[in-house]
Amino acid sequence: MKRRVVTIHQPEHLPWLGFFAKMDAADLFVSLDNVPFRKAYFQNRNRILGPRGEPLWVTVPVNMAGYREGEIRAIPVADHGNWRRKYLRTIEQRYGRHPHFEAVFEPLSRIIEADWEWIADLNHALIEELQRRLGIDTPIVRASELDVHGRKGDLLASICEAVGADVYLSGPFGREYLDPKVFEAVGVEIMIHDYEHPAYPQAGIEGGTFVSHLSVIDLLFNCPAAESLEFVRSGRRLVSAAEAGLQTVGRP
Repeated sequence: MKRRVVTIHQPEHLPWLGFFAKMDAADLFVSLDNVPFRKAYFQNRNRILGPRGEPLWVTVPVNMAGYREGEIRAIPVADHGNWRRKYLRTIEQRYGRHPHFEAVFEPLSRIIEADWEWIADLNHALIEELQRRLGIDTPIVRASELDVHGRKGDLLASICEAVGADVYLSGPFGREYLDPKVFEAVGVEIMIHDYEHPAYPQAGIEGGTFVSHLSVIDLLFNCPAAESLEFVRSGRRLVSAAEAGLQTVGRP
């Protein structure tokens, strides 16, 4: 009988390849939208390729006034006039001559130009479009819609129990804080998703040095969708809890 693999991740903005590789390896993706928003992180911004081969940030302004301890789902998009035009213009300037620009930019621009109240809803719409473009059919549920509780590893275990997971697929930083016994108590095995970023044909850089860890849109502007998915999958390595060296964490 096939085991149900579940992965959990915050709804980042225009996520990188590793995000989608983890989603693709799972039977269910849970969007962790019920944890505190992290300022100056990846929840309202991400990196594209700059004109000299440097990473260049594209950012959606958010309103933190009165929301400093707010959950990701409760952080509003700030109405800063023409931010959408500047955001899309930056992407167009960097990728307008790339081989797959029109196919990727048109749906992306429709989403950005819509009237979004919450950053999480905007991010989910972008994630679903990028997932569709890549050909990944893993269903998504939001943690805020589940009856779950706890913090950190306890919250993740509660989510796994709520959605009937047999395996929790963690990112590599799970090595630092996950306690296997917390998951064993709800009948869930931990696996670690390690990711070695692949190099792909990348136009628009001087000197030919590949720039990694950008938003997945950099890949999609450069490569056909089916080929992009193969690149996404190529960096993936799944490691058992024992192989990853996970040990029971001392609990008070």
